[in-house]
Amino acid sequence: MRVVAQRVASARVEVDGQVTGSIGAGLLVLAGFEPSDADADLDWMAAKLARLRIFADAAGVMNRSVVDADGEMLAVSQFTLFASTRKGNRPSWNRAAPPDLAQPLFESFVLCLEKTLGRQVPTGVFGADMQVHLINDGPVTISLDSRQAE
Repeated sequence: MRVVAQRVASARVEVDGQVTGSIGAGLLVLAGFEPSDADADLDWMAAKLARLRIFADAAGVMNRSVVDADGEMLAVSQFTLFASTRKGNRPSWNRAAPPDLAQPLFESFVLCLEKTLGRQVPTGVFGADMQVHLINDGPVTISLDSRQAE
């Protein structure tokens, strides 16, 4: 499982001009899955995202988590996180989970985030052509991979 997490002042996702999810200050989470991902990957990633100390404390130091900052999360499925560009210029997504596997993984991941965060996590629409709007705060952008747990 791969995630790109961006600390945002606000973010929203639209499908066909309709907002499907929006948040104020918090984390925009772009999540990609591969066929071998399991509950342990989802749990680890949700816990890691909730604990990442990337929000400023009173002294302006990145020392608080999204939970500490009472922030929100917006989750968007993004298979392109598994792009391989080894051969040629056209990316391959062979490592990405096919939709019939990725959709339940994404839905389970959102439930893990909600449990960890203690609130609802808005999302995009799985498989849809989405427009994601964000105000990256910092900017702070973190890449995480459950197979390379750091």
